[in-house]
Amino acid sequence: MSVWQLVAVGLVMLLGLLGVLVPGVPGQAIVWAAVLWWALTDMTPVAWGVLIGATALLLLNQALKPLLPPRRPRETGAPRKTLMLGGVGAIVGFFVVPVIGAVAGYVGTIYGAERLRLGSHGAGWTSVRSVMRATGYSVLVELFACLLVAGAWLGAVIWG
Repeated sequence: MSVWQLVAVGLVMLLGLLGVLVPGVPGQAIVWAAVLWWALTDMTPVAWGVLIGATALLLLNQALKPLLPPRRPRETGAPRKTLMLGGVGAIVGFFVVPVIGAVAGYVGTIYGAERLRLGSHGAGWTSVRSVMRATGYSVLVELFACLLVAGAWLGAVIWG
């Protein structure tokens, strides 16, 4: 597979990760489609293993979705920009501190944005709790599953 194709697959995957943060955009499906494209082009056992693992993980995530609280972003009181920043913070955190950095990046970025917006530590944490109850858990679980898929793909491309 050429470098340009790998870059294109990576960009589609990034689009899917960002799509998880936007209601109505099928971010998981986009991430899975990027892995499928790569596996159909690469045709190695590693690529097929990543595709099978991604499929299983994303199907499990879909099965667990009804158990999570529904997304209600309007009930948070936080602006949409804060939620998007939290998602970007999770994506960056995942790759800076592998795996656990996603949670710290998500919650930490939302706290930082809300503390700046509201002006105090207490109000920032109150807003973080409200965001996590209304949207945070469902977004974080879906984003985390997609980040694991993206990380597996990146690891297979670099070391496979």
